[in-house]
Amino acid sequence: MGGSVVEALRAAVRGDVIAPQDVEYDEARKVYNGMIDKRPAAVVRCTGTNDAAAAIRVASEEGVDLSVRGGGHSAPGFGTNDGGIVLDLNPLQDVVVNKDTKTARAGGGCTWKVFNEATHASGLATTGGIIGSTGIAGLTLGGGIGYLARKYGLSCDNLVSAEVVTADGQVVLANEAEYADLFWALRGGGGNFGVVTTFEYRLHPVGEIYGGPVVYPVDRAEDVLRFYREYLAEAPEELGGFVGFHRAPPLPFLPEEWHFKNVCLAVLCWAGPVEDGEQRVQPFLDVVEPVGAMVGAMPYPALNTAFDELLPPGLQHYWKSSFARELTDGAIGVHAEHGAKVPSIQTAVHLYPTDGAVQRVGVEDTAFTYRDVNFSPVIAGMWENPSDNADNIAWVRGYYEALRPHSVEGGYIGFMDSDDQGRTKDSYKGNYDRLAAVKAKYDPGNVFHVNQNIKPAV
Repeated sequence: MGGSVVEALRAAVRGDVIAPQDVEYDEARKVYNGMIDKRPAAVVRCTGTNDAAAAIRVASEEGVDLSVRGGGHSAPGFGTNDGGIVLDLNPLQDVVVNKDTKTARAGGGCTWKVFNEATHASGLATTGGIIGSTGIAGLTLGGGIGYLARKYGLSCDNLVSAEVVTADGQVVLANEAEYADLFWALRGGGGNFGVVTTFEYRLHPVGEIYGGPVVYPVDRAEDVLRFYREYLAEAPEELGGFVGFHRAPPLPFLPEEWHFKNVCLAVLCWAGPVEDGEQRVQPFLDVVEPVGAMVGAMPYPALNTAFDELLPPGLQHYWKSSFARELTDGAIGVHAEHGAKVPSIQTAVHLYPTDGAVQRVGVEDTAFTYRDVNFSPVIAGMWENPSDNADNIAWVRGYYEALRPHSVEGGYIGFMDSDDQGRTKDSYKGNYDRLAAVKAKYDPGNVFHVNQNIKPAV
């Protein structure tokens, strides 16, 4: 079957079609998660909507899986498969900024690093990810939590339009006026409804920000988390960032005796007037004496890429996600206990705020329905050695299970792993049936099923 897939693709697409016998194949089939080692029949380097439509048609005719890869950061490895087609959007990197309308159009293979650098040249930004190498596609389609969310909403809240190739090969421009049902579903419903080749975003005046990391002794984590809960409840929405747990990397602003030790930290982003940033961040330096800190004024893209060198492609990944309406004392106790045992220098536990502008969007206005929670914790297990897989996965699961009594039923789909398919309905609550109906309209055969899958309504 693989040969016929490759032949059909090469006859239909403009972009490169990479097959197992090609020298580029092993590199082309890699995804960000080194735990995922799959062998697709072909990887298509997508050059535009025609290539996407051809890949969809061949996958349907040949009866093979189709994976759509944006940035490739999917922890479950949804950007690849065994024996099917990978549609790699990486060549679609163009970003066009319109300073007059404060919007930007970006290709579906673009990363936040590329996007932010392009918009920063005009003193503009929109809510994006925490890691610069994350793709705009996966993050936006799943919702899009980031540093600017409290002030400007999720990435999906800033989506103006999307050029989509649907399961029947149609190319449509979805927005509030046209294909409004599809546009609604794209804003949080994941990659279930088509291949988005171009995203158009609303931009905001964000150039220089004030912030950076503040690192604390892990045995003071409960004090830090209680302060974070109380301060954030009253803080202006221009203050974004997160509190969490890491092992301290060997960075110059940290004393050598703290390198590789477990720590609590805050990473802050003040997106208001820079001259006000010191005053807004200073309480995080006063609550507990830090081990070290590196805060100050910086370009927004610099903060967005600050952790990239610590997280190269090829690490082992296993993630878990939840939502919490409040950061209760019980949850703080769980975080303090389990966060003190982060098992690797790459592993990250972050508590992202989802209040402010995120909550001013109605629960039914987009597919992203959890508009009544204040925090989105992620336990992102990441490590180098496959021999550590069993122990590290067990640590992630144990942490997640301990948090469940303090969490709502669903979670943020962008932070879920391959064993979380059973949580999909809970993650959309009352919006699930509507999503299933949109799925049935645009993808009745469930061509786009290599994801946190929404089944077509019967």
